[in-house]
Amino acid sequence: MRPLPQPSLGSAEFWRSGADGVLRVCRCDDCGRYFHPPMPVCPSCRGRSVTLSATSGKAVVVGFSVNHQAWLPAFPPPYVVAVVALTEDDRARLTTNIVGCEPDEVHVGMRVRVRFEKHGELYVPLFEPDRAAEAARGPGPLPREVRATPRSMASPRKFEDGVALTGVGQSRVGRRLMVDPISLTVEATLAAVADAGLELDEVDGLSTYPGPVPGGLGEGGITALTEALQLRPTWVNGAREVPGQIGSITAAMLAVAAGLCRHVLCYRTVWESSHAALVRSGRWAPESGPATGMFEWRAPFGAMSPAQWIACNASHYMHRYGVGRDALAAIAVTARAGAARNPEALYREPLTTDDYYAARMITTPFGLYDCDVPCDGAVAVVVSAVEAAADRPKPPVLVEAVGTAILERLSWDQDTLAHTPQSRGPSAHLWTRTDLRPADVDVALLYDGFTFNALSWLEGLGFCRPGEATDFIAGGGTIALDGELPLNPHGGQLSAGRLHGYGFVREAMLQLRGEAHGRQVSGARTAVVTSGGGVPSGAMLLRTV
Repeated sequence: MRPLPQPSLGSAEFWRSGADGVLRVCRCDDCGRYFHPPMPVCPSCRGRSVTLSATSGKAVVVGFSVNHQAWLPAFPPPYVVAVVALTEDDRARLTTNIVGCEPDEVHVGMRVRVRFEKHGELYVPLFEPDRAAEAARGPGPLPREVRATPRSMASPRKFEDGVALTGVGQSRVGRRLMVDPISLTVEATLAAVADAGLELDEVDGLSTYPGPVPGGLGEGGITALTEALQLRPTWVNGAREVPGQIGSITAAMLAVAAGLCRHVLCYRTVWESSHAALVRSGRWAPESGPATGMFEWRAPFGAMSPAQWIACNASHYMHRYGVGRDALAAIAVTARAGAARNPEALYREPLTTDDYYAARMITTPFGLYDCDVPCDGAVAVVVSAVEAAADRPKPPVLVEAVGTAILERLSWDQDTLAHTPQSRGPSAHLWTRTDLRPADVDVALLYDGFTFNALSWLEGLGFCRPGEATDFIAGGGTIALDGELPLNPHGGQLSAGRLHGYGFVREAMLQLRGEAHGRQVSGARTAVVTSGGGVPSGAMLLRTV
């Protein structure tokens, strides 16, 4: 039985409306726009006259992924997760399954029609080929330009000028360490505080991501570390909805620049590898129950992993720009070459392009080496007031600019599909806060939860135009250690391990301090860092004094 949604007060009518075989989605009576999922306000005109209205039930596949990974017992692979756009309005899309055909028959532009699967009072919309219209490919939604739309600076005073990164530390990192995650946090935070030349009592702020959450994604938040080290912070932050994982560092910068704190300890801990092992062994009970939150719209279709969501965007990108997996292969092979120079990396054995293409598929177009490596570990960073930076034992890393703007819908499937969601908004915002330009960047530390993430950031940041990443990367030559734009010299998350955003900040600091032994980018003075494999995301530009 497929996982079922937990209908909310806002979505219950949608899930129960298919009893007569008619697909109904929200429609604005003022401007006529159709949209999904249900909301009380039109996303175009902000009108409040919204009704659940009948549609033809016909749609076009605008992104898809053939899943080969066994995520759920109810979904034996292969099966197709797809994003379909309704013919009435291609801005109204559903994540769903394509059924009634072989998985390898599905393609972008395929015309489909709804059919419902009944579960009690709930009707789950699936889509099958529309044989009557299959001769003609359906049109896909055009990408929406977002680069020119950030607001101008709210103040001539840049808060970035008031802060510096003065310390960084990392715990041991490995697969299935079976170590209490707060112990890893303590290792990293003590190392960062010592690196900054501070005593624990001088730390007056704490900031982490994402706070206390399940699934091996944190150590327990602010409370856990405060109790472990008996800290007395003036200010704390443990929010999840910030601009990517490094949004917690941006929040710390704001607290320091505002004069609330002088030294904020920021940290990020993961123990996904051990958590997964505990679940598999039966020593940790997995969460269960009807799907809620964003999983209300994904779990019923077996779309349990960001791999599947991002793969749908990658398939749309490849279709739109007429490219294959060459750029993704180059990113994966370059990451492994970087990891080979990094004694801390988890996977250091050689990887060739042939190895990349021969690897088993996870969810098309992603194979094994397109996906990052779950691990256990922690990274900590100290944000200090810039006037205190001169007193620290290591050269400070200065913050030139941050990018935090949201210029697209905070959705995996309802806005532009030609890149990873939220890679372009923060990128465009970043360049409004500095006179530097992409050509001034010496090293790029770009989030690579999947190879397509890094590709999206390369294009979003303006290192090349949309659709041109394959030519820009040039088989890996451009992004190599001695290339025009060295990318993730430490191996990134693809080969060094998924330290969930913070590992890129650490590598940027080591590169700018000249401490990236064995993989140092010659003359590195400016580094761009991004985080977030989707929504929301963030970016920052770091430099030397």
